[in-house]
Amino acid sequence: MKQKFLLLLLTTATFASINKINSFQADFTQKIVDDQNKTIVYSGHITALQPQYALWKYTKPITKSVFILQDQAIIIEPDLEQAIIKKIGKNLDFFKLIENAKKLSREKYLAKYNNTTFTIQTKNGTIVSISYEDELENRVIIDFTHQIENKKIAKEVFTPNIPDDYDVIRD
Repeated sequence: MKQKFLLLLLTTATFASINKINSFQADFTQKIVDDQNKTIVYSGHITALQPQYALWKYTKPITKSVFILQDQAIIIEPDLEQAIIKKIGKNLDFFKLIENAKKLSREKYLAKYNNTTFTIQTKNGTIVSISYEDELENRVIIDFTHQIENKKIAKEVFTPNIPDDYDVIRD
């Protein structure tokens, strides 16, 4: 589950490369629906920059920041006063994966990674949603609004600030 979640974080940032963009910003709503139709909804803002930088700022129902920095993910959870640092490896080139996504129709693409199929919906060339089924058979749908492409983003945005008094967990 953790790998799929991190994959989703990375791929969401990189799916924007369908239009050969180098940066992507948007508000998002992430819905996770289980096999009994129970739904959990998260919302926040994503900022992403080529080659593999992303910052997911979750605002509801919890506050947390997820930084994707080349070969690691850093998750800062203020409510728990902790930071999780996880290696994700350099062998994952999601931008190339998305550039090779197969176009199914004018506004629908399909990408496969590690036995997971991602469906990417676009509108006028801009990504509006990504959906997939995780290994627990949950349906995951991420909808984007207020998308901005190719705006200059300083790399400093992707520098996590972990308070000294937080527990740091290395996974």
